[in-house]
Amino acid sequence: MSDPLHTVLTERLGCRWPIIQTAMGWVAEPSLVIGSSNAGAFGFLGAAVMTPDEARTKILAIRKGTERPFGVNFHMFQPGADQIVDLILANKDQVRAVSFGRGPNAKMIARFKDAGILCVPTVGAVKHAQKMVELGVDMVNVQGGEGGGHTGSVATTVLLPQVLDAVKVPVIASGGFADGRGLAAALAYGAVGIAMGTRFLLTKESPVPDAAKAEYLKAGTDRIIVTTKLDGIPQRMIATKLMDRIEKSGKLGMWLRAIEASRTMKKQSGASWWGLIQSARGMTAHGAMPLRQAMMAATMPMLIQKAVVDGDIEHGVMATGVVGGRISEIPTCQQLVDRIVDEAHDRLAALAALGRETTPAL
Repeated sequence: MSDPLHTVLTERLGCRWPIIQTAMGWVAEPSLVIGSSNAGAFGFLGAAVMTPDEARTKILAIRKGTERPFGVNFHMFQPGADQIVDLILANKDQVRAVSFGRGPNAKMIARFKDAGILCVPTVGAVKHAQKMVELGVDMVNVQGGEGGGHTGSVATTVLLPQVLDAVKVPVIASGGFADGRGLAAALAYGAVGIAMGTRFLLTKESPVPDAAKAEYLKAGTDRIIVTTKLDGIPQRMIATKLMDRIEKSGKLGMWLRAIEASRTMKKQSGASWWGLIQSARGMTAHGAMPLRQAMMAATMPMLIQKAVVDGDIEHGVMATGVVGGRISEIPTCQQLVDRIVDEAHDRLAALAALGRETTPAL
């Protein structure tokens, strides 16, 4: 009998189980990609926050740590994007897929497809899924409103069937998944697998400092909020003291945070003030976003970096999916994947057995 967990996702991506480790900036580093891929999942490197040189070094590190296929996440608007694309194509023998949000055009997607690299964008709305399919992508990862970081308002249980009905490519479910019950449910909807960020963030192979992991574990669902104060777009975060101050701040407070974050980014990147302002302007929609918010949009990743790289909870912010509110331990990637697979098999077997027992004749 065939294994119900052997799906189109496992066939096309070359992983053992239909579980994707998503590309979280500064979290989806080589250690996590190696750990998740060797455990049987499919890991994505978070290259959207990397320079081409950093991406090259980290792709090489992954190749040294695993023979399994893996993916790379990037954005076409990031500095050095063309070089990163060339780097991905140069490693097509092991880089099986690319993921992106605001991603490449049809011509670029065709380049990946010609190289045998699958395009698997993350979408948060039906119209975005349809647009990506029109551009020629191979699969779509549907993230419902429960997801971490930038998020929409439609729950996974509503958005997932909407997208499944609207497109003809394989669909992956994300936003709210952490265990085998969730995987079984996603497959029952018609998805070909699940993608998880927060659950993989809280594993031993995750590079997030212990102090930050401890803060994640302490956060119940009542401490997980959605804010628009960071860059004007809804984001799901843990309610820390800093987030509380940000939520209560007015226009002056936003300006002060924008300037402080810009100063930090300027110091790290060596960019000029004019360059930072131009970068901020480039991220707005025809100048509709106020400059202070545009500056925060360009520099907000620095606040995330402080928490998940430096472990500085007091001065950083912590993106999370709402599912983080029920995670209570930090397993290895292997322990996590094995447990999810066992739970999914058990749930699917229990569902298959329903109705099989016959009532004895009187």
